[in-house]
Amino acid sequence: MKLSIIIPVYNVEKHISRCLESLFNQDLNEDEYEVLIIDDGSKDNSINLVEQHYLPSHKNIFVHRQENQGVGAARNKGLDLAKGKYIYFIDPDDYLADNVLKTLLDYSIKHKPDVLTFKSQATVLTNLSSPSQIPDSSFNITEQSGMDFIANHGFKNEVWWYFTKKSFLDSIGLRFIHGRWMEDAIFTAKLLVQAKRVISLPLDVHRHVKVEGSAMTSKEPSHYLKVIADNAHAAVVYESIISQVDQANKTCVKRLKSRQQSFVFFLLIRTLKSTIKRADIFPLLSKMKSVGAYPLNAFLGPDYNSAIYSVLSKLFSNKYLYYFIFLMLNPMLKHKK
Repeated sequence: MKLSIIIPVYNVEKHISRCLESLFNQDLNEDEYEVLIIDDGSKDNSINLVEQHYLPSHKNIFVHRQENQGVGAARNKGLDLAKGKYIYFIDPDDYLADNVLKTLLDYSIKHKPDVLTFKSQATVLTNLSSPSQIPDSSFNITEQSGMDFIANHGFKNEVWWYFTKKSFLDSIGLRFIHGRWMEDAIFTAKLLVQAKRVISLPLDVHRHVKVEGSAMTSKEPSHYLKVIADNAHAAVVYESIISQVDQANKTCVKRLKSRQQSFVFFLLIRTLKSTIKRADIFPLLSKMKSVGAYPLNAFLGPDYNSAIYSVLSKLFSNKYLYYFIFLMLNPMLKHKK
């Protein structure tokens, strides 16, 4: 078994077929890869659809059911069950271009990286099945350590940008946190900081479908507060990740610091629209300051460099000014005591 593709599934009956069709429209034999469906307590028809339409015709698809525990727990169960030499995580509302997996595996087997990364497109379209170039065996690739990869390229938070060697994951004991948002950002940073060999292919592979009404775009008050808390948690965890980096690699440290402060920047944006109590603002900022994530003196850089980021980060870095902005703009303030 060369590859295990892990899909956490929760109430995605509108999207799962497109994802699975893309995984089976590949240039690999079915005995070379497996598709692990981890049902995280779905209440819709997602799993019935998989079992009725895909299990009978594809010998390499497997379903595991568990009570709802969140995407991190579902992915960890997939890792526990996976038999492939390489691991790939994909979300059930996304899909792959046709006939790209063989090229990814060929490069992985030939170069033996800990991590292999490639290109993705964000789209609202569901029919971008052709890669923008024909996959072949003559791509110019870059090979470097994970720290150098971060320094030279930055990195994407989401796990669907990466093929990862399972033996490497097991050797460092890396798993997803349970029950929190930003689990991808923590997982990928830990992954890359410890990776010795990362290769990057200029191959157009993945399609990230922008789904209206997805969990991360929800404005439900309790969800907003959880996202704020989990962004703060990610900023705290990043301090321990940054401490593992060779301090001589200043560019890597700087980009990780920028990413850490991005969690704070975006939680402050959400806070302005949330039901958080005014008494919680200064303690939140103090907690972020204690781990070096506030004020936002390292946020701006190659990954975050727009004019609006520049203006807002300066305003937000003064805690009294931010508090004033919060009092003026927070639409829920009049409902709080």
